[in-house]
Amino acid sequence: MENKIKDKWSEIIEYLKDAYEVNGVLFRTWIAPLEVVSYNNNTLVISIDEQKQGDILNLIDKKYKMPLQIAIEVITGEQVSICFQYKSEVKSGGVSSYNKEEILAEKYPFLNNGHSFDTFVVSGSNNIAYAAALAVAENPNGQIYNPLFLYSGPGLGKTHLIHSIARYIIENHPDFSVTYTTSEDFMNAVVEAIRTNKEKGNTAATANLRKKYRNIDVLLIDDIQFIIGKDSTQIEFFNTFEALYQSGKQLVITSDKPPSQMEQLDMRYRSRFNSGMTIDIQPPDFETSMAILRNKQEQSDIKLDDNILDYIATNIKSNIRDLEGAYNKILLYAKFNNPNGNITLPTAENALKDFISPNEKLIITADYILEIVADHFSLDKEALLSQKKTRNLTLPRQICMYLCSELTNLTQTEIAAKLKRNNHTTVIHGVNKIKEDIIVDKELENTIRILKKKLNP
Repeated sequence: MENKIKDKWSEIIEYLKDAYEVNGVLFRTWIAPLEVVSYNNNTLVISIDEQKQGDILNLIDKKYKMPLQIAIEVITGEQVSICFQYKSEVKSGGVSSYNKEEILAEKYPFLNNGHSFDTFVVSGSNNIAYAAALAVAENPNGQIYNPLFLYSGPGLGKTHLIHSIARYIIENHPDFSVTYTTSEDFMNAVVEAIRTNKEKGNTAATANLRKKYRNIDVLLIDDIQFIIGKDSTQIEFFNTFEALYQSGKQLVITSDKPPSQMEQLDMRYRSRFNSGMTIDIQPPDFETSMAILRNKQEQSDIKLDDNILDYIATNIKSNIRDLEGAYNKILLYAKFNNPNGNITLPTAENALKDFISPNEKLIITADYILEIVADHFSLDKEALLSQKKTRNLTLPRQICMYLCSELTNLTQTEIAAKLKRNNHTTVIHGVNKIKEDIIVDKELENTIRILKKKLNP
């Protein structure tokens, strides 16, 4: 491919000159001195002679990257991604001083973690989310699932999947502009824009912010729950969402809960979020945990016996992050406490004694249930214990009653006291209401299941 492009380079730039009406001076100054350096993994490196052309990399990249890609495709029939570099950054022999991964990570820093579809362990707990994510990555035109909304507890692969989508689009659809952000970064950008506007007495900063997030083809935002309820940020995001959505641009969103359980989310946007594809990711089962650990082991110089991997997978069922954390802790413990010997199961047990208590049954209390339910519904614990009877409090309160009845040995009178209800008949009504509704309400059934997993992973 490199030789093919080099052979047709004069024809390519002539096509660019004619098709995009680049006049003689501009063509001789900016385009004619460009040279093909290398081609690797679908990335074509083109050098800029800074001594002749000056410090114009950003200008060339912005103004002529897309026209060059189109010219190459027209003349050679091949789609390529282009990376411009100064000659001083290119090693002798015509080999780029950056490999593809470094080039991508430089432009898209979030790709530094190496997340990709190839490294994602697929199982029954996440296969639907994986398939939907891959479908969006392969067809990022906003026509498949838009928006794609992935939700789960922490450490179950949401960020891995959203990064994988971005990486796949960047590598395989170079004509699509992709922006990834966390809700925290988006919020900080909004706050900074407001501050700058006040300082300068105009709205230029907000205009630039909107230009950055709205003049794109794909927007991926991680942990949307942290935006909900923060007025200025929430309004800015939803206006951005609406602008992209109405333009048919692809949106991918992750959260710790489904839109239906975001009590502070405007009903219009709850409906918008649900209009595409909403998918939950469940904690890994034993087989998936073993596969994740073996995948982790392939990247390590130190190998652990299967009985140790079995011990980790059996006792850690919460999330992938904890699995990998336990694996790393064993390696670190062995390095300092048993540097010359094999890592045995007792070594692993000692390393994780504060991490795992396999013989101790978790004691679930009413206070613990209150804390977990309050956190799940983004409420204050005191609000659940208040006498207010609004809808956003009544259902979570009844769920607390139901879970206390199911998971503790408390009597109905004791549950009423813990939840500061006047008498036990309120508890009886609340428990029976959830028992009846859970039969016909699949969303409520799913909520109860998620809460039980949070209470006892």
